[in-house]
Amino acid sequence: MPAPTTPRPAASLILLRRGGKHTERGVEVLMLRRSEEAGFMPGVWVFPGGTVEPDEDERTCAIRELAEESGIELGEDAELRPWSRWITPEPVATRFDTHFFVALAPAHSPPRPDGVEVTEAAWLAPRAALDSHHAGELELVFPTIKHLETLLPYRSADQVMAAAAERDLTPVLPRVVGEGRDFRVVLPGEPGY
Repeated sequence: MPAPTTPRPAASLILLRRGGKHTERGVEVLMLRRSEEAGFMPGVWVFPGGTVEPDEDERTCAIRELAEESGIELGEDAELRPWSRWITPEPVATRFDTHFFVALAPAHSPPRPDGVEVTEAAWLAPRAALDSHHAGELELVFPTIKHLETLLPYRSADQVMAAAAERDLTPVLPRVVGEGRDFRVVLPGEPGY
């Protein structure tokens, strides 16, 4: 087995919509559909995010990627709270060490996909996104699924923001068990890890 590649620093932002009539809808998050021409995860629905540039930290990266991919601007004083940190499993060639943040969307900020990296954008309830994925209507990857699942217990964006203070930020390194098409991804603490 070749030595695993070094994960690249990355950041992702779970942007939450709230306020006014949105409060009645519960938690909604911004999801972006990657272009079918993308070299990495084409056509997959993800949270805004990307690789950390040499002159920035994870927080700055998350804000920059949100603006580039969705047209939504967060000010430098925006409150981003750490939610998790995930590292791509070792057998995967393209690896990331991704810091996930949660933040509140500015009022009246409809997303505008850049048309290059991102072709669609939508505010989705976590349960609706997961149900659409299971129905084959929305393509999601393992880390996105797991992050949407972490949001299911909360009834509002404010509850999510408050819960961020209690989150365990120990890096999560999933493990791939099995070979070829007969594999599964397991998390620390699960059987077979």
